[in-house]
Amino acid sequence: PNTSSRTARSEEDRDTLWDAWGSWSECSRTCGGGASYSLRRCLSSKTCEGQNIKYRTCSNVDCPSDAGDFRAQQCSAHADEQYQDQYHEWLPVYNDPDNPCALKCKAKGSGLVVELAPKVLDGTRCYTESLDMCISGICQIVGCDHELGSTATEDNCGVCNGDGSSCRLVRGHYKSQHSSGKTEDTVVTIPYKSRHMRLILKGPDHLYMESKTLHGVRDELVLDRSGQYYIENTTVDYQKLSDKEVLRITGPLGADFTVKVQFTGGTDSVVQYIYYQPIIHRWRETDFFPCSVTCGGGYQLTSAECYDLRSGRVVVDQYCHYYPENVKPKPKLQECNMELCLDSDGYKEIMPYDQYHPLPRWESSPWTSCSTSCGGGIQSRSVSCVEEDMQGTITPTEEWKCLYSPKTAVLQPCNTFDCPTWLAQEWSPCTVTCGQGLRYRVVLCIDHRGLHAGGCNPTTKPHIKEECLVTVPCYKSKDTLPVEAKPVWHKQAIELEEEVTASEEPAFIPGPWQPCSRTCGAGTQHRTVKCQVLLSFSQTIVDVPDDECEGVKPATSQPCYSSPCSVDLGEAGQSKEEEEEEEKGRTLQREELHDWEYEGFTQCSESCGGGVQEAVVICLNKQTREAADHSLCVSSRRPPRLLQDCKTQPCPPRWETGEWSSCSATCGVGLMIRTVVCTHRPSRDSNHTLVLRDEDCQNPKPSPVQACNRFDCPPMWDTHDWGQCSQSCGGGVQRRQVLCKQRLADGSILELPDTFCPTKSPTSQQPCGEQECPPEWVTTRWSQCSVTCGNGIQTLQAVCRKKEVNGRYLTADPKNCSLLARPSRIQPCFFKPCESKILFICSLNPDATILAQRKVYVQWRKGKKVHLGIGGYAYILPWTTVVLRCPTRHFRKGQIHWLKEGKPLVNLPHLSITSLGYVKIHQVRASDAGIYTCVAGEAQEHLVLQIIGSKQKLSVAESMLRRQKVGRPDAISAQERFQELHISLNRYDTIIERLLNHKESIRDEKYIADKSPASEKNSSTLEDEGSEIYIPEVLVADTRRLEEIMKNFSEDLGGLREEQLIAQLLSELTVAQGETNESTLHPPESAESSTQEPLHYKPNIKAHTARPRNPLIIQRSKKIGEGPQSEMIVYVGMPVFLQKPVVSLVLKCEAVGNPDPSVTWTKNGKELRYTDAWSPCLATCGGGAQTRIVRCMKGPEGRSEEVESPNCLGTGRKPSDARPCNLLPCARWATTSWGPVSQDIIVHKLVFTRFYHKNTVCSFFRPSSLRNCTAEACALQWLVGPWTQCTATCGRHGFQSRQVTCVHLRTGKAFRDRHCTWRPRPASWQRCNILSCGRECRDSTRYCEKVRQLELCLLPQFKSRCCFSCRNT
Repeated sequence: PNTSSRTARSEEDRDTLWDAWGSWSECSRTCGGGASYSLRRCLSSKTCEGQNIKYRTCSNVDCPSDAGDFRAQQCSAHADEQYQDQYHEWLPVYNDPDNPCALKCKAKGSGLVVELAPKVLDGTRCYTESLDMCISGICQIVGCDHELGSTATEDNCGVCNGDGSSCRLVRGHYKSQHSSGKTEDTVVTIPYKSRHMRLILKGPDHLYMESKTLHGVRDELVLDRSGQYYIENTTVDYQKLSDKEVLRITGPLGADFTVKVQFTGGTDSVVQYIYYQPIIHRWRETDFFPCSVTCGGGYQLTSAECYDLRSGRVVVDQYCHYYPENVKPKPKLQECNMELCLDSDGYKEIMPYDQYHPLPRWESSPWTSCSTSCGGGIQSRSVSCVEEDMQGTITPTEEWKCLYSPKTAVLQPCNTFDCPTWLAQEWSPCTVTCGQGLRYRVVLCIDHRGLHAGGCNPTTKPHIKEECLVTVPCYKSKDTLPVEAKPVWHKQAIELEEEVTASEEPAFIPGPWQPCSRTCGAGTQHRTVKCQVLLSFSQTIVDVPDDECEGVKPATSQPCYSSPCSVDLGEAGQSKEEEEEEEKGRTLQREELHDWEYEGFTQCSESCGGGVQEAVVICLNKQTREAADHSLCVSSRRPPRLLQDCKTQPCPPRWETGEWSSCSATCGVGLMIRTVVCTHRPSRDSNHTLVLRDEDCQNPKPSPVQACNRFDCPPMWDTHDWGQCSQSCGGGVQRRQVLCKQRLADGSILELPDTFCPTKSPTSQQPCGEQECPPEWVTTRWSQCSVTCGNGIQTLQAVCRKKEVNGRYLTADPKNCSLLARPSRIQPCFFKPCESKILFICSLNPDATILAQRKVYVQWRKGKKVHLGIGGYAYILPWTTVVLRCPTRHFRKGQIHWLKEGKPLVNLPHLSITSLGYVKIHQVRASDAGIYTCVAGEAQEHLVLQIIGSKQKLSVAESMLRRQKVGRPDAISAQERFQELHISLNRYDTIIERLLNHKESIRDEKYIADKSPASEKNSSTLEDEGSEIYIPEVLVADTRRLEEIMKNFSEDLGGLREEQLIAQLLSELTVAQGETNESTLHPPESAESSTQEPLHYKPNIKAHTARPRNPLIIQRSKKIGEGPQSEMIVYVGMPVFLQKPVVSLVLKCEAVGNPDPSVTWTKNGKELRYTDAWSPCLATCGGGAQTRIVRCMKGPEGRSEEVESPNCLGTGRKPSDARPCNLLPCARWATTSWGPVSQDIIVHKLVFTRFYHKNTVCSFFRPSSLRNCTAEACALQWLVGPWTQCTATCGRHGFQSRQVTCVHLRTGKAFRDRHCTWRPRPASWQRCNILSCGRECRDSTRYCEKVRQLELCLLPQFKSRCCFSCRNT
């Protein structure tokens, strides 16, 4: 390498003969880990010690999956070279134990192994399961930190140099149960990212695996032979032996793996498994927050966030607190923006820095006294999590806030030493030489140090004497032994005790009295009294503690008097001179015995820089050399005061601190800073102080920063940047996100509803791009096809238009648009084959008629098949087979054409057009919704088909949505298409959706009734017996009836009235169920005959225009059905056969025309008379009755008059004057009994709808299903603290805060806030001092002094609030 590429020589290189190291070479690999080297040269002609080359790793990133193995690439490079006159395809040989860095390859097919090169390329792995790499043919150790020579290894969790705390060991076993009848079973599910899985199955069963990724993709792995398998980027080692199967996965797992066992019969199998499961929620340290200032030196802080390893998202901290292994990293603080502020800036911007806050900490009380004085006891203390507010008040808080550090111990052992115990010495010999006597021993109280001390339990003290028996008999002549003589052994014992002062039983032994303290007169004499015992076996006397002796201790002193002192009369009358002489003698005596002396010096007055100290003078006893009272020395002879210099060496540098600044944030935790510099004063008398480097002062350095204003901020608006303009010209809109947020005292930001912010929300959108757009070509729709059949062309028309600011287009002169940019497009078109032209023309029968029915069909219940007639609207449930019929007259059914939304309808896999002219849709879906048109000659009729989606909402046809989404100028909008078809798509959607909403209430009632207790269900069954609700599969409503209801809706009657109208409609449709029977939904094929239709209805293409038309009768093919109470309803048009008597027979005749035609009935040619209209039903639900007046009338309609009833006897049976009505059962709110107390202190009860014979619709005043109750949890209440000082004295910016805590009223213990949520949380902040500051120039905030210091008065927002402080700027 050249000189310019070399680095400067280090101090180590300068002491040697080597030049500086050169630059690093290119990496030997681009990925997967390679090697790079650096060279140096020897500057001497002699040999230099050491290496001239050094290596390092590089490109330590994973290679792409398709990159291939590095060693395999080196082997394949020799494929174009002959070996033994043959070409071979070489495969790598891995893990060679002898020489792992040689390139050994194996010929494919022959198994020939050859060393093709003595060493592999630098960066090749030595072994497949290791990071060690070959460099210059030598295997070099590489640690998990990718450093050469490093011994760093991964822990079981896969963390380099980790401590294993990021995962946990899972062990388990499983035993198959063949008797259960299953063919397979799940052994264990191992979560994503687990490692070091090992599973062993012993038995006849067989293992297989399933995987599921985080995106829900499933896969299965069949293990049929031993070897390696790959699934979801995971290698699975499988070994199948004769009696067991073994699974090994090093990991990490790329998905959730489920190990399953397939039963094969025979004995049960046993599975044992072990793996390391990751802790999916881990703390992750954040980057440093923004600096507190922009220049001049500030601070920035890190934090920690809880991270979900599976989803890769940040979650709330509580997830990480669940794992004891998780330790929240402590925040880091560093200096930032240390450069000086420029003079041109004018001021130093203080950025709000609310993330700074001192962390809550554990605080403990003093230890209690030990429970025992010895032998091991326990002492305890209370430990709580506390935080400090801005006034320095320490208050308890939730414990989870302190879980970032281990909780200090609340118990500890104490006085673990052994308690004192009694230790008995050996027994003395027996006190007699024959017969029965006594023996003694010494019992001492020994503590844990081996010393004789007190503290032993007196009740457990062993006895110190006992009787003894010497087996030698005592002999004495009977003649010399009187009867009353004492035994010999007793006499010997008395003599023994009299011979010595101390006995073998501890006793107080007084010593001799000392001489009297006075030779004449009263004095005192002393003696020693000791507790002693005689050890007879050693014949020694030992001293024992006084508590070993019994009885009262003898006195150790007593008064004494030997003789009176004599008094000489001459002495009593001595003169004053003699007394003075005697006093002088005593003074001389004091001078001879005591004298003043110096004894050391006092402490120095200064610790450095020069001080003084004074010599200490004492009165000394010359004989004992001990200090005596100053009065014993002669005061006139006291020596003078002596002073001397001390600590004259200069003082070392020391820290000097300045005053604290004002807080950087008004709320939500800010910072106060102060200057801390290292200073030095050369001497005590010098006024000059030097500023030194921080390294010159001793640590620790005083903190230059501390937290302040630790309380919640008021909610305020947070606005994001404006987005892009929706239009570059012609007037657009740009939007931004405006959120209501609150910064809390712990530094976190809480997003709140908009109502929490007191002021008006800033605007979230504004106009933009208001400049005019240049004219441009706008394409209209395609023109008509040039032919009516066969192949033709269509052209795209273009118009020059100019877009105005309001979004409208104005047609402009084509000259204003560029002729080069004018679109010119042509496309082929095809309407229908021309071969059918003759047949179609022949079918254009001018008398062709479509028998349309103006009905609205609503499928109420699921069914297999629904038949619909052309001419109305249909709302059908999905997955129902629908048959669309188009009955015609004077037209062949096979020539009927069907259109959908104006385009020819074609056969699809689930849709077919039969030869009989009707359409059959199998399992209708949302894409089938639309407008179906039946074309018969010149006549055509439509049917709007809509699908009822989830939550009773109506689906829109995908084709309609597709048109709207395309947005091309040549696309025809859905609304234009409907206008072409002269039909309204959503005419009845509103009323049908309201009708379907009642379906939910009936369904809910049925569900709750089924789920209700047996007692209630039985009673309900008895009540509703005989009033079974029958709602047909399809409800059929007349369009005229729906138009009337819609008209009432348009009159704005109100919500309750509208609900009653809908309920009334539902009642009419269910009562008149006979009108929607099978003949309507499943008409016979004969209904479509063109010869049996006595109707004269010829609708044309514009059937919905309001021109006059002839009256027409709409015929039903047969009877509609039987209503309640054997009432039969039929339509005119075909004979009716009564096979059994019926209560009433209703004949109906539907007629349409413009104007509405009048209907006249005749019987056998004679005109029938009408009765009056039915009266309103007497009940709205549960079964009522209607009445009418039946009169006999004579004469033509309009001029008829009432006659006697006998005149009508020949016209038939008199019509009924009463009939039942509104048979739908009533509904009311029914409640169950109150439930037990829940955790939230709210009692629930079940409220559901039950049908009764009173009201059709439940009252809208639903009974409450919740109520408060009294329980132990009610003792948890909100406790509020005092309000802090207001941040302003006037204006609109002042606020104050207070502490709000959830506590137990009796114990005073703090709980988490969620335990008190059964009551509203009191406000933790409020506005204050909202008074006009008036015209008086004064400060409205307490931070104005800092504003003036930082020269912020130039800014209007600061000057207005700090008028007084900024008055001179």
